[in-house]
Amino acid sequence: MLLASPRGFCAGVEKAIKALDWMVTVFDPPVYCYHEIVHNRHVVDHFCERGVVFVDDVADVPPGAPLMLSAHGSPPAVVAQARANGGVVVDAVCPLVTKVHHELKVRASKGYTVLYVGHAGHEEAVGTMAVAPAAVRLIESVEDLDAVADDGAPVALLSQTTLSFDEWQHLRAHAAARFPELWMPNRSDLCFATTNRQSALREIAETADAVVVIGSANSSNTVALTEVAVSSGCRRVLRVNTAAELPDDLCGVVGVTAGASAPDALVVEVIEALAPTGGVETVVVTEEDEYFPPPPELRELLRAVAAALAVLCDTPRSAGDPVEGDRDVHAAAVLTGAGAAPDRP
Repeated sequence: MLLASPRGFCAGVEKAIKALDWMVTVFDPPVYCYHEIVHNRHVVDHFCERGVVFVDDVADVPPGAPLMLSAHGSPPAVVAQARANGGVVVDAVCPLVTKVHHELKVRASKGYTVLYVGHAGHEEAVGTMAVAPAAVRLIESVEDLDAVADDGAPVALLSQTTLSFDEWQHLRAHAAARFPELWMPNRSDLCFATTNRQSALREIAETADAVVVIGSANSSNTVALTEVAVSSGCRRVLRVNTAAELPDDLCGVVGVTAGASAPDALVVEVIEALAPTGGVETVVVTEEDEYFPPPPELRELLRAVAAALAVLCDTPRSAGDPVEGDRDVHAAAVLTGAGAAPDRP
């Protein structure tokens, strides 16, 4: 077995899962979450069991109820509606998505037509395009690019963070040929973690007889991994949610990876189920040490809780940050309950 590294949780997913865990620790259920916190059935089911209610419309959240906004980013109108509801609102949007929101807002304010490469209906695309709907055009194909009228306005190119590099590259090249003065950000909008996982998979897909990609069907970066494996020449590519979905006829060299929202516990289950007779070789293309701190609203909430507890218990208020040890707590441990103590109430 060839095991790709990096794989599994990215920094944005780590941030979102740990933030929602704090919410269900501080508040009595139900805690509400706008859309799935991340696109993984295992993670969503875990939080449902802990009293989280996932909604697709913030109007379904009772007045005053605690609410988290998902990692994919939300339309500005949804954020405003959520904050007007009277309860605590924590926005777990990935900072890389926030970067694209900012780029779109700035370009639109300068009169650009913004070409946004993304998937129609995906939460990240919906949230991003809502920042400046009059200025943005969704691009999913070369035909979409050709349909954009050249009216003399400056043109910019942005993208959904979870696309595969191959999927984005040919559209970028076509856009640059069509609009020679095309503006693009200095740093690609593609998520570094998504790109790293695709690079690691390419290292093993060319020689593997089969590749198993662990993750949910509605996870864009997971789907992108399956596309990368196919384009790398692997003859058999399987996407599974859990080890229970593995076929019983896998043989030869099997490559294994996981989407950025898939817990490593699922990877362990797949390895144990396949029980490779030749052992497991981890193929490392880079080491990731990126860390995204908890959302600022959550920090304020936890400081307030710590202050209230100090008054109630008649103890000196700690000068430290309630989440100063957050970097050392991993989302995988949170999902198993191992991250709840001693760092958390």
